[in-house]
Amino acid sequence: MQELDYKKTIDLLNSIMECELAGVVRYTHYSLMVTGPYRIPIVDFFKAQATESLLHAQQVGEILTGIEGHPSLRISPIEETYKHSIKDILAESLVHEKKALELYKHLLETVSNASIYIEEFARNMIGQEEMHNLELKKMLRDFTE
Repeated sequence: MQELDYKKTIDLLNSIMECELAGVVRYTHYSLMVTGPYRIPIVDFFKAQATESLLHAQQVGEILTGIEGHPSLRISPIEETYKHSIKDILAESLVHEKKALELYKHLLETVSNASIYIEEFARNMIGQEEMHNLELKKMLRDFTE
């Protein structure tokens, strides 16, 4: 077992927390902007994504404070494109989810063989983020260019 790099782990966890909190804002915004005949199920989807992002941020914050880190009060930058077609917001969501996936993979690399608990947390989150990526790709599949 190797020694946990606390500074790097804390920095990564804060980056993940900022990304997840940005997801809360992003998905809440999207849920308000959806229009059209498929509005209701898509609004429900985005509300669920916002709720899940908040849960993830809280879980990350618990780990952060558990290893004597200080949770960030910031969120990752969110670009407002003013494009709110369903295709546009799904595509933007996919970009966001890919970023989150990369952060969790980086966390896994950082804590491997140093903290089984954080390693397992990272693996679980990678699985969830991969599932979100697959879902968004399926939702985007029928849109024509």
